[in-house]
Amino acid sequence: MAERRRFKQTTSLEDRLAEEARRLREEAELLPHGPVRDAAIRRARQAETGSHINQWLRSPGLQPPR
Repeated sequence: MAERRRFKQTTSLEDRLAEEARRLREEAELLPHGPVRDAAIRRARQAETGSHINQWLRSPGLQPPR
């Protein structure tokens, strides 16, 4: 069986998602109005939402179910 290639992430998921959102927003600013630009903005929003969800899940106030 083939061996999986594993590597350790050097930045947190939250940071990677924030960077991806920033990159997509910059890319969308250069595009003309239309479906391609809308898709880039939508993906940026999804990355930002993922970052916020990850932050919420890691918060100390979150309690496990009983």
